[in-house]
Amino acid sequence: MKTSNFQIVPLRTEIAEAARRAAAAGVSDHAVITADSPNGFPCRHCLRWAQLGERMILFPYASIPPGHPYSESGPIFVHAEPCERYKETGEFPANFRKHRVFRGYNANFNMIDAEVVKDSEPEVMIEKLLQNPEIAFVDTRSVTRGCYTFRIERV
Repeated sequence: MKTSNFQIVPLRTEIAEAARRAAAAGVSDHAVITADSPNGFPCRHCLRWAQLGERMILFPYASIPPGHPYSESGPIFVHAEPCERYKETGEFPANFRKHRVFRGYNANFNMIDAEVVKDSEPEVMIEKLLQNPEIAFVDTRSVTRGCYTFRIERV
């Protein structure tokens, strides 16, 4: 079995917990949403799709810090109830093999390259991007909505 040269890095637990606290406090940009369709509410912490009827927190998140040209804030979901964080491994999450775009950034948060996942083989695309020594990390986003999903880092 081949070991990958990357690891999947989901949203940090501290960020998910802060979003839950903000939603409970009624912060206006943190909404509680009930999942009403399958495959429409991906949790960025456990990297699973919400089940019908599950409550989710919808809130703004910037994967690239402010003060950089590629910084942007966009909506993401986490489960309203605590969930187990996806383990940082080289195994690509099964729920996100399709409809993703990968954006490769350098250490200064400048975008170097971007690729759309084709034929549900994200590992091939990740390996291709990481062959470029300038790329420090890759952010995975939804192809249709552009929302941040998770980060991929070199091992």
